[in-house]
Amino acid sequence: MDPYFDELGRTVLERWKKENFSLETFPDIARVALEERPPAEHVELGPFMREFLLNDDQPLQTDSGFGQPELVAYNHPRFYIQILFWLDGTTDIHQHEFSGAFHVMAGSSIHAHYVFENAQSVTPHFRVGDVRMKHIELLETGRTVPIISGHRCIHSLFHLDTPSVTVVVRTQHDPGTGPQFNYLPPHIALDPVFSDTLTMRRKQLLEVMEQSDDPDYAALVQEMIAGLDFERGFFILQHAMGHLAQMDEWEPVLEAFEEKHGKLAAGVAATLEENVRRDAIKEMRSSISEPEHRFFLALLMNVPTRKDLLELVAQRFPAMAPTETVLRWAMELAGETEYSFAILDAVFPEEPGVSMDEQPALFLEALRHFMTGAKKAPASLRTLTAAKLKMLRDAFTASSLRVLVG
Repeated sequence: MDPYFDELGRTVLERWKKENFSLETFPDIARVALEERPPAEHVELGPFMREFLLNDDQPLQTDSGFGQPELVAYNHPRFYIQILFWLDGTTDIHQHEFSGAFHVMAGSSIHAHYVFENAQSVTPHFRVGDVRMKHIELLETGRTVPIISGHRCIHSLFHLDTPSVTVVVRTQHDPGTGPQFNYLPPHIALDPVFSDTLTMRRKQLLEVMEQSDDPDYAALVQEMIAGLDFERGFFILQHAMGHLAQMDEWEPVLEAFEEKHGKLAAGVAATLEENVRRDAIKEMRSSISEPEHRFFLALLMNVPTRKDLLELVAQRFPAMAPTETVLRWAMELAGETEYSFAILDAVFPEEPGVSMDEQPALFLEALRHFMTGAKKAPASLRTLTAAKLKMLRDAFTASSLRVLVG
């Protein structure tokens, strides 16, 4: 057992005991203990890993799949200390059934805070409402953040460095604070632990139909949607959306769902579209290792406005104007597709009829123009008609870069 974490655990235990193990006091006790002797300053990652690998005298480990991996460094019946490694981890927007505090021991993260307003329970495991970001910040090595159980602390973390390492001092479980909902912006909350095995098997069977190009796929999904309750219908829509879109059958199925469930279904289309966008950015991230580019993807996924994005870029890279930094990243992440030029998933449209050689400069200049918010196009874009300039804007708006064009 690492002596630092043994001492940290005993310190937290002694102080919490004096507060009669009040759950309300635990987050502040954990935060203060971490800030007094920060792991980032008192634990060397290399020797810690060596000690864990070679010394059998370790606390009981869990079988948790959270972290890459999770190591338990101190364990008590009321609380424990976990070390979470992150290689490419991006957490869902979530709340907790425990409380405490976490500390960035190595690496850095984008940390977004949310609220869930106008909540309406559909089932005990599924809610509709409004997921709204209230704050986003950059967490550098050494930062400590309290964790409040339940809906008062809804957040997500996009880890920027490989590895990022987080120390969490947390209770075992806070009664009455579950389920530990995940949130799909802008309108859905769901219990990720709840398992409907019939729905799971139905999705697997639909996968068989998809892989075998069954011609009855769309009609059968639409018939299912007409008969299913809201919760199970949502999960079938989520599963089938991509294949239905490829078949050009998505709109009729969505309309059937909306007609069946009325106002309750008003936010489902926007939620599923946002889910696809976020998944696409996660997929891009899996093939990108450059820290600055991973930071850029984190912002594209999480930041709601261009102003917020540029402020965070300026905070992390103050030596250059943030617009210029973003344009440099866009250029570095750009390349040719089979038929045109693209920046990440923003593809230069075919209709403007611009040669491949001219597309890179024109696309980047258009991005610069849209980012400034200026009404009048610069001289370099005045050869384009208003309709063609709109096509360029639409290409960015339909991509992961949409926050940049406002």
